[in-house]
Amino acid sequence: MKTIQLCVEETLLAEVDRVTQALAMTREAFVLAALERALRQQEIIALEQKHARGYARHPITPGELGEWETEQAWSES
Repeated sequence: MKTIQLCVEETLLAEVDRVTQALAMTREAFVLAALERALRQQEIIALEQKHARGYARHPITPGELGEWETEQAWSES
């Protein structure tokens, strides 16, 4: 594990302290969880962009998914 130093605005740090106290966690645990979540979110964004590029290169043709329309069962419950 590596130690890092980081500058944080006082208002942001106060909010982090408020949240960490409410969650009974340390600043370190909160920041690590936030970093891990941000990295996972970036992976999702990258995959969504990759899929969008793929569909832009190879758009769905009319009728391509027609046979699956009957499989879509939307209930109004």
